[in-house]
Amino acid sequence: MNTYEAVVILTTKLSDEEREAVQAKISDLIAKSGEVISVDDWKTKKLAYEIKHETEGYYFLYNFKANPEFIAEFERVLRIDTSVLKFMVIKKEA
Repeated sequence: MNTYEAVVILTTKLSDEEREAVQAKISDLIAKSGEVISVDDWKTKKLAYEIKHETEGYYFLYNFKANPEFIAEFERVLRIDTSVLKFMVIKKEA
């Protein structure tokens, strides 16, 4: 298994309960195929540029271990989710 880091930016239009549900869904998805090391809640931050007509986003940083095959499915799920504005997955060096 490789170690990865993923930054996920959610829309600020979500309620607290909806945001927590999306965060839990992402964590569960990772846990099914790997291991969640940590989830950091970076709260709301101003975006560097407008994304989908929004100027602020709610940031989460996930550190996790997973097989390389899982990353394509993980990114596909994030792309489909309408509450996700942007995301980036990076493989960390051992």
